[in-house]
Amino acid sequence: MIDIRPFATLGHADHGWLDARHHFSFANYHDPQRMGWGAIRVWNDDTIAAQSGFPPHGHRDMEIVTFVRTGAISHRDSLGNEGRTVAGDVQVMSAGTGITHAEFNLEDEATTLFQIWIMPDRAGEQPGWGQRTFPKANREGGFEVLASGAPEADDALAIRTDAKVAAATLEAGQTATWATSGERHQYLVAPTGRIKVNGKEAQPRDGIAVTGETEIVVEALDAAEIVLVDAP
Repeated sequence: MIDIRPFATLGHADHGWLDARHHFSFANYHDPQRMGWGAIRVWNDDTIAAQSGFPPHGHRDMEIVTFVRTGAISHRDSLGNEGRTVAGDVQVMSAGTGITHAEFNLEDEATTLFQIWIMPDRAGEQPGWGQRTFPKANREGGFEVLASGAPEADDALAIRTDAKVAAATLEAGQTATWATSGERHQYLVAPTGRIKVNGKEAQPRDGIAVTGETEIVVEALDAAEIVLVDAP
């Protein structure tokens, strides 16, 4: 099953400093048909204005993955972690028993990012945060795993759930294949470029919900970037 969810149908909240699109129910956007996809609970497509951001706020028992598309995001949390994550790179936060953090765009231009929340396999553990630089060449022409519940095997950032977050960059005409299990749930978004997923066409920033497939073949109709989550 492959369900294309056009960008225009996503939830939308424009706060001035934050222009947010919600693939699933979030904050004041509620759609009982879009409460999540498997263990994936949130996928927000955010544009954060220059010199603005989220003041300190708390989370618990959630795996939060931030994929920066353009610009950079700066992080500070109650554990003393600080970091700046730039376009193409990823940060992960395991909220565990509770963590407070702030995220700001300290750049002189807008930052765009995907923030993805995945339900953890286990609760009650200590919170944690990490970031990593991933050479963009590693995802040219195929998928690279960026965050994983099996971080050593995938050479990726660790998340506390049986899920993988991956990205690929394709030139027009190239394809990338993702092998999976029909019992799992995949969600893909191409922030740039038109793509086909197992023959079904999607426009940039559309959501693509997949289940029941053992192989996902992504064909780039234009030069495209793809972000994919594979979860229970």
